[in-house]
Amino acid sequence: MADENPVRFGIMGCAEIARKVARAIHLSPNSTLHAVASRSVETAERFASRNGLSPTVKVYGSYSELLEDPHVDAVYMPLPTTLHLHWAILAAQNKKHLLLEKPTALDVGELDRILEACESNGVQFMDGSMWYHHPRTAKMKELLSDTKRFGQIKSILKILLFKIHSSSSYSGNSEFLDNNVRVKPDLDALGALGDAGWYCIGAIMWAMNYQPPSTVTALPSISRNSSGVILSCIASLHWEKEAVVATFFCSFLAHESMDLAISGSNGSLHLEDFIIPYEESSAFFTFTSGAKFVDLHVGWNVKPEETLVESELPQEAMMVQEFARLVKGVNNSGCKPDCKWPKVSRMSQSVMDAVIKSIELGFKPVYAAEF
Repeated sequence: MADENPVRFGIMGCAEIARKVARAIHLSPNSTLHAVASRSVETAERFASRNGLSPTVKVYGSYSELLEDPHVDAVYMPLPTTLHLHWAILAAQNKKHLLLEKPTALDVGELDRILEACESNGVQFMDGSMWYHHPRTAKMKELLSDTKRFGQIKSILKILLFKIHSSSSYSGNSEFLDNNVRVKPDLDALGALGDAGWYCIGAIMWAMNYQPPSTVTALPSISRNSSGVILSCIASLHWEKEAVVATFFCSFLAHESMDLAISGSNGSLHLEDFIIPYEESSAFFTFTSGAKFVDLHVGWNVKPEETLVESELPQEAMMVQEFARLVKGVNNSGCKPDCKWPKVSRMSQSVMDAVIKSIELGFKPVYAAEF
């Protein structure tokens, strides 16, 4: 049932991903799209026309006009990363709740300034990682927390009992590799690490309940374009006390992948579409518990179990719905902004900074005290 008092969104920037979020705002029962802004009114009008937006949606030819609109409650901001610091702080200062596209900033120092602006102005912050909000994610966490079926994370004997691997990649064509925003150092200087690696790091930290790793180490297998932007990257994270290791691979040069594999002492979980499910209405993962080889090692005693999770809304609409719920709590009920989501984003940004630092140090480990 539609909310009689929905959160009114403004979209700042007409990037391709904004089309998906505009649809998500429409599908979310507690949200409505109030305005769209671009650097020119013509671009904003084309966006509105292309996406069949209601004539009641306001169209602005500057970001400032949108931020000055008193009827905008919250802003979705899919601008290039280089522009986040300036416009995100202005959004917060104008009391607009902020749904900020990832990567959130060029480094954790910039993100801290954004988060400080949000906190001091009492507005909710969340980044645009949609997969956190799919009900499949909650179901996976439930199984990972089952010490009988999955096993222990912490290893008293310091023997590796827990490992994680994640990948996010797609093969960009020549047009993408030459002209896309994500490969331009003045727009999105973090390249594949910021765009695809953000998901990998987020998934790893989610699996580890956001405990900071002991060390972060980039591997020498790195590719850059002529401008120095990362096109492909591999890194590892290590938790010494828990005896856990994680690796991730992100790339603009490899075949499409969105893998997440987590193995414990007694079980393992795997899915190949953790960022964007194969289908909107449902998603699945496989879980194996107590697997062993049969006699003569000619097979296994159990096969992976497929767990299917239905979803009433696409995950991006569920993200918008959850963000709007938090916004309404702040605006209408006097609640404080939920601090979970800023912490989640900051952890991903900190680990990303550590990967970059490891690369700059010649692929040496970066220790927790350094990030």
